[in-house]
Amino acid sequence: MEYKILLIDDDKELLKMLRSYFEFKNYIVMTTNSAIDSEIMLAQKPDIILLDINMPVMDGITYCRMIRDKVSCPIIFLTAKVEEQDKINGLLSGGDDYIMKPFSLKELEARIIAHLKREERHNNSSKFRFSNGLSIDYSTKIIQINGLTIGFTKAEYDIIEFLSTNAGQVFDKERIYEKIYGYDATGDSRGITELVRRIRRKIAVYTDQECIETAWGIGYRWRK
Repeated sequence: MEYKILLIDDDKELLKMLRSYFEFKNYIVMTTNSAIDSEIMLAQKPDIILLDINMPVMDGITYCRMIRDKVSCPIIFLTAKVEEQDKINGLLSGGDDYIMKPFSLKELEARIIAHLKREERHNNSSKFRFSNGLSIDYSTKIIQINGLTIGFTKAEYDIIEFLSTNAGQVFDKERIYEKIYGYDATGDSRGITELVRRIRRKIAVYTDQECIETAWGIGYRWRK
């Protein structure tokens, strides 16, 4: 299967290098140096998006927020920023991972492969219903409560899927982060706390039953 990669970065030389590398690896590569010019490419339904954070006109985080509800594929940020809050903002905007510039092409490809394989596993999953009226279709990534669909970002959904398929089992933030972003991810697991808070807030609109419980001092578990 040929995967489609959408590369968005204002560094034309970097785009040229990445296109050459991934086309050699038999990926279908689409590139643009402006986020606002990517609408036609999004219509081609890329399997993964590599998105630079620092771009003129529209930065990567703003763009990610704008398209996150329109695309379900993984989004990996390419960034030279190192502040913790920048990383958290990226994840909370709907990004699934990030890699610091300069980076190794082999490491970047490994991250991409990990996300693509995770997507394939998710697509092969089935539907499950919980007693509080909540249902998760793991093949389509649609979550409903009493027939009403709730919108989640990719990272939020991945947390829900991981915890719900291991209902009753407690996982600390580091384990959840590793499962969602990969064992070689270099991010901060504290972003998981913010993502869980957002998940709870969205679910609370439809039901007063809490799905994700906090095991104080340990981590989180999906309520059986």
